[in-house]
Amino acid sequence: MDRSEYVRRLDDRLDTAAYADVDASANGLQVGSDDGEVERVAFAVDAADATIEAAADAGADVLVVHHGISWGGIDRVTGRTYDRVATLAEHDIALYVSHLPLDGHPDLGNAAGVAAALGLGDREPFGEIGPVTIGTVGETDAPRSAASIRETLDGFEGQPGGEGEEGSPTRVIDFGPDEIERVAVVTGSGTDWLDEAVEAGADALVTGEGKGQAYHDAREAGITLFLGGHYATETFGVRSLQALTEEWGLETTYVSHPTGL
Repeated sequence: MDRSEYVRRLDDRLDTAAYADVDASANGLQVGSDDGEVERVAFAVDAADATIEAAADAGADVLVVHHGISWGGIDRVTGRTYDRVATLAEHDIALYVSHLPLDGHPDLGNAAGVAAALGLGDREPFGEIGPVTIGTVGETDAPRSAASIRETLDGFEGQPGGEGEEGSPTRVIDFGPDEIERVAVVTGSGTDWLDEAVEAGADALVTGEGKGQAYHDAREAGITLFLGGHYATETFGVRSLQALTEEWGLETTYVSHPTGL
C-alpha cells in the first residue's frame, strides 16, 4: 500500500481534522515522507527511543503511536527529540500519531476499549473539549461493586505491580454508591471531567491518573474515582488500529513498553 494512502485511511477513520483546534498533539503524519510503500506497521503507546528501535528491529515502515513527539510544535530539533527523529530517519520509518482522536473514537478509541472491557452498554459520547469528545459513558449490565470494577482494571496490560489496597495497582477513591451502574470513562489523565461525570449521572469515573484535588472533588460529589494507570488505560486504541491495519492486508507488530505509570 502507498504510504500516503495508509495515512489518508487513518486520518479518515479517526476524523483527525476535527481535533486540530483542540489538541496540542500534531496528529497524523508527524515525522517522515508520505512517499513510498508500506508493508509492515508497528504500534506502540508512546514514541520513545525504545519503541522506535523496536519498530526498526521489526522492519516497520510506519510506527503508529498515541503519544508522539510534537506537542505544540517543535522549536528546536535537539536532545531527545533529535535522537528520536534521527533514528526514525535512519531507518526510514514514518511516525503517525493519534492523540485525542484515538481517545474519543466511538469504536476504535481508548475509552471505547475500556468501556467494552467493563461491559458497558448504551454508551454515549462523554468528555467534552470544545466541539469534540474524548470519552464515553455507559451502563453496566448489572450493578457492580467498586472491588469488581477494580479487579477488571487490574487485569489491563501494562499495570504495575500491586501498590494500592489489597495489592491492587488500581487506586480507588470510593465515595460513590455501593452498587455502581453508570460509569464514565476518560483515559489517561481525565479527572478534569469529574464534574461532567456527575452531571451525566455517573456513579463512577474511570481514568488513568489523577490530580490531588480529585480526592476532595470526588468526596464532595459522592462519586467513585478509579485510577487504572495512564499507560494501562491507553493500550486499547493502538491495538484497535493494529487490527484495522491487518484487515487492510498489511503486516503488523505490537511494541509493549509499559511505563508503570
